[in-house]
Order: sequence, then C-alpha cells, then structure tokens
Amino acid sequence: MSTPGPQRARSAAAKQQRERAILDAARTLGTERSVREVTLTDIAAAVGMHKSAMLRYFETREQIFLALTAEGWEDWSAALRARLGGLADGDSGIDADTVAAVIARSLVARPFFCDLLAQAPLNLERNVSLDSVYEFKTVVLGEVASVAVELCRILAISERSAIDVISTATSMAGALLQMAAPGTRLRTLYESHPELAHALVDVEPQLTRILTALLAGLRATATPTPPSAQA
Repeated sequence: MSTPGPQRARSAAAKQQRERAILDAARTLGTERSVREVTLTDIAAAVGMHKSAMLRYFETREQIFLALTAEGWEDWSAALRARLGGLADGDSGIDADTVAAVIARSLVARPFFCDLLAQAPLNLERNVSLDSVYEFKTVVLGEVASVAVELCRILAISERSAIDVISTATSMAGALLQMAAPGTRLRTLYESHPELAHALVDVEPQLTRILTALLAGLRATATPTPPSAQA
C-alpha cells in the first residue's frame, strides 16, 4: 500500500504549522537557487503536498515569497536598529561613512532578502490579492518608520531624508545583487573575460559608496525635523 500524504490541517494550530513548513521550504529553495526559479510545484514537493493542496494555505507562490519578504524586513530592521543603537551608544561623532557601511553590510549579509527585495515590486506584489499587498505594505512601512527613527536620532536628518536613505539602500541592494549574479554562469563569464570587468559588481563596497554620498549630501543640506514617534 502507498503511504498516505499529509492530512489537511484541521485546527488553527495545525494550519499555522503547515504554513510555517511551506514558508521554511520556500526559504530553503529560494536560498539554494533564486526566488524566480522556485515554482509552486517545487515547494509542494519539498513539504510532501500536492500543488493543489497548497492553495488552501497560500493563494499563489508569490504570496508565499511575499510573506517571506515581510519576515525579512522585520529581521533586517531589528538587526540594523540594534547595530545603529550600538554605534550611537559608543560614538558621539558618527559619520556618514560609518552608517553607510553598517547599512550596506547588514543587507549584503542577507542575500536571500536582497533577492526578495528585487522580486517584490516586479513580480510578487503583482500576483497576489490586494488584501495581501495591503498586509505586506503595512508591515514594511512599520519597519521603515522604526529604522527612520533611529537614523534621525543618530544623524540629525529629517524623517523624509531617513526614509529616502532606507528606500535607496533596499532598492539598490536588490538591484546590485541581481547585477552581480553570484553563483551563476553570468558571473563566471564576467570573471573570465577582462573586457567585461565593468560588469563585475562587488555589492557591499558599491552600495557603501552610494549611501555615503547620499548621507553626506542629506546631512549637509537638510533641516532636521523630529521623526514621528512610531515603534
């Protein structure tokens, strides 16, 4: 006799466990490959479910990865705020270079999150319900606000400027990672042909340079205003 497949989750707790298993499988697959290469069939196979059964828990593969993007924002925001808070506690003269390097390093250390950042506006948000987009954006805007408060506090820039820094950092991190094409045949091609050296993107130093210039300009020209008091 064949072994029966996973039974449908009956309780709220069982449903949450099944959703967590699906998210974890998608994270593993997306980390091993890239987000755009992982199909719903791949995720279903990893958790031992039929693809049609997955639709009881997530409306599309994009909803799965959008949920992981929201979790990525929460993780990155918490880690960055802790690191920036440590800088503020130990250094009364924080310069743009230091903050830029911290932000860039925090993003480059999370390549899967950077991949999701690139995919979210192009694909993920466009293939889910508006309710899912609203839920996702609510999480993201909350984390942006929290990071902005910390940047305003340690750099004496306006809230609008802080939000611009966060938007630039996250969008450029996603784009530069795609351009760098780590672990792909494209990267091998770039590395093996000296005439293509301009295509070799080293994400962390390039992102650091961009953010350093942006922060230096904002600090030189902006009139600080108190950030909104948001957690």
